[in-house]
Amino acid sequence: MLKDIERALDSFRDQLNTAEDDFDMWRRSSGYKPKFLIQETLLLLWPKGIWFSQATPKFAFMAWLATRGRLSTMDRVSQWSQGIDTSCVLCKNTPESQNHLFFECSFSAQVWEHLVKGILQNSYTAEWTGIKILLVDRNLERYKLLCTRYAFQAAVYAIWRERNRRMHGEPPLPTQALMKLVDKGMRNKLSLIKLHGWKRFEGILQFWFATRV
Repeated sequence: MLKDIERALDSFRDQLNTAEDDFDMWRRSSGYKPKFLIQETLLLLWPKGIWFSQATPKFAFMAWLATRGRLSTMDRVSQWSQGIDTSCVLCKNTPESQNHLFFECSFSAQVWEHLVKGILQNSYTAEWTGIKILLVDRNLERYKLLCTRYAFQAAVYAIWRERNRRMHGEPPLPTQALMKLVDKGMRNKLSLIKLHGWKRFEGILQFWFATRV
């Protein structure tokens, strides 16, 4: 049987155009291309930065919707409801889009910077694509990677919730109050990770406190 397989492969090989050399093709968002781009390769892996074992399900789901561009930001709402005010609900200065809301808006930018500037330091970015790359960057030390991932999800959830509260006429929550609320949630989560015996992350709560700026 093995000899039959070998003969079949030889027959198939003879049909190939051996004058052309093989070449590599790299998968990118626009299809397979001959040129490798590390940024696009990382972006293909970014769902792993959302669905990780320590994530809080409601945070992860909201972050998944955001990274898929499925949240009903005002620029999307205006496509099926003409004549509405598309200004950002939080800052009132710029048309609301996903990239603006996370984290170009002056309100949300403060929350994001408060959470992760001390963690990422020179790697810090508030640019949407850059953040998505960070979420799957295996070169980040494991404490940094987990804190960045969880802070991203907590920030997206809190900012979207605050945005919706204001949309429905509820009193706005000051930036400092929202930052304290998210920070407390981070500390509670990291405490649970330590309590549940994740040995790889047993010092993560101390790491979080050390990064507060």
